[in-house]
Amino acid sequence: MTLRAAWVALWGGGGARPETRASAAGPVLALHATGQPLLMPRRYESFAEEGYRRNAIVHRAVDEIARGAASVPWRLFERGGQARRRLERHPLLDLLARPNPAMAHAEFVEAALGYLLIAGNSYLEAVAPGAEGAGGAAPRELWPLRPDRMSVLPGKTGLAEGYLYRVGGAEKRWRCDPASGRSPILHLRGFNPLNDWYGLSPLEAAALAVDQHNEAGKWNVALMQNGARPSGAIVYEPREGFGNLDDVQFARVKSEIEEQYQGARNAGRPMLLEGGLKWQEMSLSPKDMDFLAAKHSAARDIALAFGVPPQLLGIPGDNTYANYQEARLALWEQTVIPLLRHLRDELNAWLAPMFGPGLELDVDLDEVPALAPRREARFRMLALALRHELLSRDEARAALGYGAAERTRGDDESEDGGDRP
Repeated sequence: MTLRAAWVALWGGGGARPETRASAAGPVLALHATGQPLLMPRRYESFAEEGYRRNAIVHRAVDEIARGAASVPWRLFERGGQARRRLERHPLLDLLARPNPAMAHAEFVEAALGYLLIAGNSYLEAVAPGAEGAGGAAPRELWPLRPDRMSVLPGKTGLAEGYLYRVGGAEKRWRCDPASGRSPILHLRGFNPLNDWYGLSPLEAAALAVDQHNEAGKWNVALMQNGARPSGAIVYEPREGFGNLDDVQFARVKSEIEEQYQGARNAGRPMLLEGGLKWQEMSLSPKDMDFLAAKHSAARDIALAFGVPPQLLGIPGDNTYANYQEARLALWEQTVIPLLRHLRDELNAWLAPMFGPGLELDVDLDEVPALAPRREARFRMLALALRHELLSRDEARAALGYGAAERTRGDDESEDGGDRP
């Protein structure tokens, strides 16, 4: 049917022409389709606001990873040849225990890894007395810097030329060594296949799921504020001799509905309609109303992007792990430990050489309660290897991270075969 035929069928082919309205647009044929979604902007401020601050799943996932990693103690070793010796006291350990006057170790690590998880980038500044560039004295303070205030200055050799930090109207620049790339700034970043200088945040991969989860929450809140049921329509059925509602009548009816019948405090309140007005319920099918299932699905996608088992975030659905203990062990082995090792390796390449050669930082995973099942299995394996003489006692102790056992004269003679019959 053409547009002219539709017009004739609607208004008739002859007789009095229909009443017209003055319009700047003129006759318009409207075609309705699903519009484009309004998505969260892909920048740090939006990730921090719409993600971490306003989404419980993102907030809990970041805290599970960052606070778990911050609870792990660190150890320092001095390597000489193939052997390494653990150091109980050292200025580097003192610095990690109290990185700066405002932060202890746990808060510092949580901030560094929290920025990395939210922004995909995390910057640490080493502050040494009188040192502005790479090298110089050993640092006395470490500070995590907000990634949205930091800019990487690209270099011509593939290494960063420097870093620029802006806060308020002030700017601070740090230069990098053009040969080694060493700088007072450590840039931690996630892998980004589309950018040579900035990392990719897990929140960017989960941004669509975060939008869905937030909008589902807003929908449910709006539904609760309107009586926890789908809305309806007030239909005006004019009697003979009456036309449509004028503007004043329409505004009065609309205002009374908003003031007296919307919101939780007015839930269930009977509606009084005047003559010619009729309430028509507009219900939705259970399938259309299943926003809760869609919200849980979006929550699982967010947990997947961060590498946190859904059970630990209270998300119902398909449980991959048999119990809570297995889920927590998976979180540590698949997410927290790799992230800790990434931080450890970066600190060993950037921070440890400032205190001298041969120093190595490591994390003490024996202090993590969630890894107890793994430690028990390892002890059983080493005990079995000792029983069948597949390992010596010193090899078993080395596998557990201990040094060689102290020997007595009898032990030496027994191993040399002097007292054997």
